[in-house]
Amino acid sequence: MLTRLCRLFVIKTKFEAFLVIYGLATGAVERGVHYLQLYPGVGGELLFAASPVAVFMAAARILDSLERSYAD
Repeated sequence: MLTRLCRLFVIKTKFEAFLVIYGLATGAVERGVHYLQLYPGVGGELLFAASPVAVFMAAARILDSLERSYAD
């Protein structure tokens, strides 16, 4: 039963991967907006820019691992 529950959280297709990436990006932009409100000026803009960069790195890792799992 536990294995069936764990399979729900495995990304199997690119469509599922893109949905996860979209959710991460939405959260990162929301976090960036809060950074702009908390830290006006250059500091907030740098933090805003760093938030989506983290999502780009995570998206590359997710897509790369998905392609590797199908290559085997």
